[in-house]
Amino acid sequence: MAKNKSKHKELWKNSPDEHDFPAAKDYLSLITGQKIAEVVVDSLKEVPTEVRKAKDLLRASGLPLLGKDDFHVALDLKKVAKGIPLSPVLLVRGSISKQIPLTVADGYHRICASYQIDENQDIPCKIAEPNFS
Repeated sequence: MAKNKSKHKELWKNSPDEHDFPAAKDYLSLITGQKIAEVVVDSLKEVPTEVRKAKDLLRASGLPLLGKDDFHVALDLKKVAKGIPLSPVLLVRGSISKQIPLTVADGYHRICASYQIDENQDIPCKIAEPNFS
């Protein structure tokens, strides 16, 4: 257990970079509209950070694993190799009853880079809880 926590501290920052939130809003506005995207991103700023495994994030999102040769994954792998920690990922919880997968609002390439290092890698995440009603 301590080994995993030490890896977590080496690979990840404690808080998302400030530019991650506008990036998440830009993406979310494509699938929800601007007003809802703003509400979700405001929520992401407030929720505590939790830790989830790379393999579980990919499974829950239904997204494919990007390879090491993907430009952004390669950049993140280079950062890690240089000892530069990655920013936590920003997520929107899905709904199993509504068949809505987990949405990666920002950090897909970071999840894939982490998976390339170790699929069981703990990734710090902020997860917004949407209102599906």
